[in-house]
Amino acid sequence: MLNEQKIFTQLNQLTNFVLINTSHPGNIGASARAIKTMGFKQLSLVNPQDFPNKVASYRAKSAIDIVEGAGVYKTIDEAINDAQFIVGTSARNRKIPWPLMEPRSACKEIISRLLLQNQRVAILFGREDRGLTNEELGRCNLHIHIPASIDYESLNLAQAVQIISYELRCAALDQIGTTMDHKWDVPLATDKETERLIQHMDEVMLEIDFYDPDNPRKILERVRRLFKRMNIDTMEVNILRGFFAAILNKEK
Repeated sequence: MLNEQKIFTQLNQLTNFVLINTSHPGNIGASARAIKTMGFKQLSLVNPQDFPNKVASYRAKSAIDIVEGAGVYKTIDEAINDAQFIVGTSARNRKIPWPLMEPRSACKEIISRLLLQNQRVAILFGREDRGLTNEELGRCNLHIHIPASIDYESLNLAQAVQIISYELRCAALDQIGTTMDHKWDVPLATDKETERLIQHMDEVMLEIDFYDPDNPRKILERVRRLFKRMNIDTMEVNILRGFFAAILNKEK
């Protein structure tokens, strides 16, 4: 049976809030405060423009420990390499549609993956002025859109972090008293393993002239969406990579 302490011990080992290229240190501090009030502790910063900075600590109030313990990375790859399920917050409309959910439903899905399958989850938040890039969104399994008023849809970064962390807490607390005994037979693939699989598949497609590299028609983006939607495990990655290697060897 699960209680609150057990749930959040597990969640804090597996949940990573990732802020990308944040420009104002105050937003880092406010985001740290937001996740701590909801019981979370893991904060990662990718290429922040002004950090460390005393403004971040001031805005964090009693969450200075979150700011001081935040991981700082030069690239998104370094921050999410070990993640098995990646979520991006976005207000963008994409030319190629991606799985999209509102916060409440999405957070129930995330909590299910965290508690049922012990998946390591990274939740990405983009720049204050333009959010996540299309390339960064393409790394995600799922996109979350916060349905703000059409008259004024602009959310502050820390506000978005607060909404998502609150919905995660609510979804987690709903699990108190339940028994979680559903386990996958092998670990799910990390982002790094999935990206290597996609690169391997691209080598095969180029080798057999499947597409014109001068006119790729977003094929790789669609392949990435396919694998992200499937959320494949390590055994499936190994099977596919073995299959791709056999094709390449035969072509030689």
